[in-house]
Amino acid sequence: MNPVRFAIDGINHDHINGQLAALRRAGGTCIGFHALEDDLAADFAARYPDIPRIAEAKRLYEDPEVEVIVSAAIPGDRAEIAIKAMHHGKDVMLDKPGMTSMDQLVAVKRAQAETGRIVSILYSEHFEVPATVKAGQLVEAGAIGDIVTIAGLGPHRIRKAQRPGWFFERERYGGILVDIGAHQFEQFLFFTGADNAEVLSASVGNRANPDKPGLQDVGDVHLRTPGGVTGYIRIDWFTPDGLPVWGDGRLFIVGTEGTIELRKYIDVAGRAGGDHLFLTDRQGMHHIDCSSVELPYGRQFLADIRDRTETAMPQARCFKAMEIALRAQQVAEASGIQMKRGEAA
Repeated sequence: MNPVRFAIDGINHDHINGQLAALRRAGGTCIGFHALEDDLAADFAARYPDIPRIAEAKRLYEDPEVEVIVSAAIPGDRAEIAIKAMHHGKDVMLDKPGMTSMDQLVAVKRAQAETGRIVSILYSEHFEVPATVKAGQLVEAGAIGDIVTIAGLGPHRIRKAQRPGWFFERERYGGILVDIGAHQFEQFLFFTGADNAEVLSASVGNRANPDKPGLQDVGDVHLRTPGGVTGYIRIDWFTPDGLPVWGDGRLFIVGTEGTIELRKYIDVAGRAGGDHLFLTDRQGMHHIDCSSVELPYGRQFLADIRDRTETAMPQARCFKAMEIALRAQQVAEASGIQMKRGEAA
């Protein structure tokens, strides 16, 4: 079986490294990358000297041997890349968020329906985190019974001085609930098994960065599925400098017969490393080290490319997670941007 050949268009976010690694682990072959920015291209080429830089993106789209276009371009540009790829007969893997507006989502869904191509968004806090994968296995096996409620926390380190200009432009990154919140909405749908969710409330704010008025540094959302499962999501850019990882990402899942807590990246003042899962059930309390759990997304995605299946992630869930994120962003912004007292929005 010949390896799936893919190409990269857009390397503006570091998540491109995870996207590339997922496909290479599964046996995919990267034939080239396109980047407009010389500084980003130089760093990428130094890290991956075997992947040639392609000056004209057109060559990647018109190459009949390229089956997949992979992109971690500026978020506001990803929808256009996906649409172009699909109309050239390519499947697509995007970094999150795949879209930054409802109009973009509608356009991407239309192109996907017209072409029959696969659009996948690598929600890395699920697909690239062994602890989340293990939690999915436990929930599917009935380890904690029926799901009652879920809470996801996604703090991030801002590294403001190192961020490019687009990072602070609302229309280009999409708002905090769309940008880093997209991870959480996908996980909520995945663990509940729901095909939709109602946004009960949502808020966003700029609490500590008045010099960057386009930035939203905190947001939260309250959700409910048609079946009555509730969820809470909180994301922010307030990881303290003293934490040795970019964020203390946590997930709490409450079931009728037990609970699961994930400490994805660090166990504060506890066990070394990341990927800690704590299961409490009728038999007691259990710590599970998930660091060696296989990450199946890349393997499943390439199988889907070959077999025209949806084993890595159903196409409907891929789009629905973005739809809910975009709806939550609209709800939050309709009620105004929360500022520190005494500051004007």
